[in-house]
Amino acid sequence: MYLTKDEEKILDGEHGEVMERMFRLLARLGDIYGADQMIPVGSVQVAGVSYKSIGDPGMEFLEDMASKGTKVKVLTFLNPAGMDLENWKKLGFPKEFAKNQLQIMQSFKEMGIIITSTCTPYLAGNLPRFREHIAWSESSAVSFSNSVIGARTNREGGPSALAAGICGKTPNYGLHLWQERQPNVRVDVSARLEFSSDFGALGYYVGKQVKNKIPYFTGIKDADTDQLKALGAAMAASGAVALYHVEGLTPEADLVEKKGLETISIGEKELKDTYEKLNTGKNPDIVILGCPHASLREISLVAQQIEGKHLKKPLWICTSRMMKEAADRMGFTDTIEKAGGHVVGDTCMVVSPIEQMGYKTTGVNSGKAANYLPGFCKQEVVFANIYYLLEGQQ
Repeated sequence: MYLTKDEEKILDGEHGEVMERMFRLLARLGDIYGADQMIPVGSVQVAGVSYKSIGDPGMEFLEDMASKGTKVKVLTFLNPAGMDLENWKKLGFPKEFAKNQLQIMQSFKEMGIIITSTCTPYLAGNLPRFREHIAWSESSAVSFSNSVIGARTNREGGPSALAAGICGKTPNYGLHLWQERQPNVRVDVSARLEFSSDFGALGYYVGKQVKNKIPYFTGIKDADTDQLKALGAAMAASGAVALYHVEGLTPEADLVEKKGLETISIGEKELKDTYEKLNTGKNPDIVILGCPHASLREISLVAQQIEGKHLKKPLWICTSRMMKEAADRMGFTDTIEKAGGHVVGDTCMVVSPIEQMGYKTTGVNSGKAANYLPGFCKQEVVFANIYYLLEGQQ
């Protein structure tokens, strides 16, 4: 891999110990994957934020980095934390967990990282442009940025994304290259897709089938950004899909090569079977929406559905702090709270300690959450569309 003279100086330690360590990590990744050079990135999104995920070793690593005066060079956002950073007491998060989580956030802040803890940074002030090189790590954000926006990023790990933020660069390989963004498999969809949960079920099924390949979808007549968000998130969770194309909808779909692809077909049966597979519970202790984080449109939909009603069980709508502020101003939060629900910022059901908070069965409309909750949070899952889940609450 070609390195500039300044990059060689970084490896020689002339820019300090932390820069040398971080750049060496990136250089080794580049060597492993055959990168020809380093390229600048416009923004970074770092995973490995929740105390539940990184524990004491991760917390100590970040404290050490911050204590050495480490600063990021480019706009860098964070993945969701393990709790609502402002309302954790009200929501019942454990005190010791909260103490450690807040220390983690302080370390990130000292490094100049924007502590907007969200898996939808593109809705919260970090919107890359078409074909911009970035280094993002949360799987659904990677999928959305590559597929729906047409930016370019590999599926970074937490350490490599942090290194990219500190160095301002990433190795030029994989999905940064046009030839690596071509589809490998065609997915013909004949099933009716009405709800975000349908797109999540479709994504879960396709991710299981294609693993880390790049699918090209036909038959999806229309989809809003929330539905595409749900589709990509589920594929990234059940498989390792970091990029997909949808005929007539995503920006690179008309540009890629589509001849000679192996084809899989998905109809009503496959969708129905997926719903049945993901449903492992019956009566949820809590319904949690917003995986990936809910948009303002999704929050407003919940407010409309439950206005003037009373919920039987707890309801969380997980979102970014920015979306919650907008929901507060619009009165959506007040409507939801009067019904007995909460708009929860900064976290989601997957990275928060819901199993420690007494919940055993969670209702979701997210294929990603339905995939992760049994293993990460020891939950039984009720997977259904948003209307079914909310009707069951009233």
